[in-house]
Amino acid sequence: MVRHCRSLAAAALVASVVVGGVVVSAQRPGFGPGQRRAQAGLALRGLDLTEAQREQVRQLTEQNREQTRTLLDRLQTAQEARRKAVEAIPFSEPQIRAAAQALAEVEAELAVQRARLQADVYALLTPEQQTRLQTMRAERDARMKARMDRLQQRGQRRPQPQA
Repeated sequence: MVRHCRSLAAAALVASVVVGGVVVSAQRPGFGPGQRRAQAGLALRGLDLTEAQREQVRQLTEQNREQTRTLLDRLQTAQEARRKAVEAIPFSEPQIRAAAQALAEVEAELAVQRARLQADVYALLTPEQQTRLQTMRAERDARMKARMDRLQQRGQRRPQPQA
């Protein structure tokens, strides 16, 4: 159950980074002199969006902003409730399960909303941009897998403490 909640939390974090990248890249072509763009914004920036597409993405993110803010507030409240349930003395399994379930429901709503926004943005892209985005995502996934493999190998090479 805890592993499931952590997986959902990680998925929500990844989704927020992706949506954050959509927002950042749609906002403007760049920041001030000498400043670097957020890495998550590279996905759409690499697609050479037209000004009309950038404006449409801006509108979509504005439309979703309040609902996202509400869900993020609910997420924070649900995380705090779960933390308190886990730390409560005396131990109450039903209370922990209820708090974890409530958290999972909010995370699911947030994931659906973010996926809907991504789908709406994807629909704005030309077929060439969609193909390029899929290629960029595949490359990102390959890099992430390689990183995870390296981390896993490092963990296997470390000597285990003697008991």
